[in-house]
Amino acid sequence: MHQGFGPALAAAAIAVAMVTLSGCQALLPETKAQTSVGWGSFDDARNTIESFIPYKTTLSEITAKGIDPYANPAVTLLSYSDILQRFASSSAVRREDFDSGIRDCLAAGKRCIGYSIVAKSVKRERVGNFWLDSLNFERKIDVTGWNFNGLVILVDDQVVYTLYSGQPKIEDREVTRNPLGPLQGWGDQVPALIR
Repeated sequence: MHQGFGPALAAAAIAVAMVTLSGCQALLPETKAQTSVGWGSFDDARNTIESFIPYKTTLSEITAKGIDPYANPAVTLLSYSDILQRFASSSAVRREDFDSGIRDCLAAGKRCIGYSIVAKSVKRERVGNFWLDSLNFERKIDVTGWNFNGLVILVDDQVVYTLYSGQPKIEDREVTRNPLGPLQGWGDQVPALIR
């Protein structure tokens, strides 16, 4: 009776070992940092900002497209003094050299407000050999995604200026190698151990 279990147990052990070894990379951690906004990509965010036409688009129209600091965590409300600090503090640029929307904002005083938009979607995925990673010999992290920065300036509830920047495509690999593996940081631990 025990002899019948021998080959079955051996086959089961081999199957478990194969699944364990082949699926090890799937056990590596993965993190994602994302701003909860309606945009799935840099292009979506850019197209939204580009759809705003200075001196035609109104506050209600941009609110309908999700640019609302009270409903969208990616949007920050800027006061006149915030905008003044961004533009008027530069002594290298004369006021007449600014875009007309910025000049009108600076002349409007408190009637001018701005919306700063910071959105991102960044995924950090550990890749490579599970055992080298787990034992701290080598850690590889693939970083992918995008980030977006936008600015919308309004005077009397009318858009007068828009601007955007950012990184449409993030594709980096971070590699950390520790020749001593789990013992790499032992020198940092010695002072704590001898106290």
